[in-house]
Amino acid sequence: MINLRKSQDRGYADHGWLKSFHSFSFGGYHDPKFMGWGNLRVINEDRVVAGKGFGKHGHRNMEIISYVLSGELAHQDSMGNVKGIPPGDIQRMSAGAGVTHSEFNHAKDQTTHFLQIWIEPNVQEIEPSYEQKTVPQIEKDGKLYLVASPEGKDGAVKIHADAKVYAGLFNGPQSRSFALDPKRKAYAHLIRGTLSINGYKLTGGDALFIENESSLKIDNGVDAEILIFELSH
Repeated sequence: MINLRKSQDRGYADHGWLKSFHSFSFGGYHDPKFMGWGNLRVINEDRVVAGKGFGKHGHRNMEIISYVLSGELAHQDSMGNVKGIPPGDIQRMSAGAGVTHSEFNHAKDQTTHFLQIWIEPNVQEIEPSYEQKTVPQIEKDGKLYLVASPEGKDGAVKIHADAKVYAGLFNGPQSRSFALDPKRKAYAHLIRGTLSINGYKLTGGDALFIENESSLKIDNGVDAEILIFELSH
């Protein structure tokens, strides 16, 4: 079973300095039909204007992934990490027993555009931790490259959750078949461009809710960037 949700059907918040689309209920957006999918709890597509950001705030028992699309995200946390996250990097923070952090756009003349992703962990109250890796574009070109997994091998960040996240770039004749475990849920989020998955035509911000499927066929991409999630049921 595959269900398509269009970009414009997501929740939306405009705070002036922050414009955010919510794939699942978050903050002032609440829809009981979209509380998460499997153990995927949040995908927020955020745009932060120059000189603004999220002040110090806390998290607990959540795997948090930042995927920067343009601009740069400045991160500082209670573990002592002071980092800049550029496009092409993937950042993972395991909140565990509790962590505080802030995220800012320190650029003078450009908006920071990024995805904030929360996945529910399969362990509770662990020691908080941080990880950041660069994903070369060539590794995603016409392929689905593993960027987050429980094992954290081969360039992926390690998440303390029963989930895997893949990223891919598709343009022109590039295509890919991707095997799924039909006993697990999956989720596809098209970040930008246009793309077809199993005949469903997606445009940037669209998503597919997937269950009881054994494979995905990805093709007809035009400047497309996609994330595929393998999730618990």
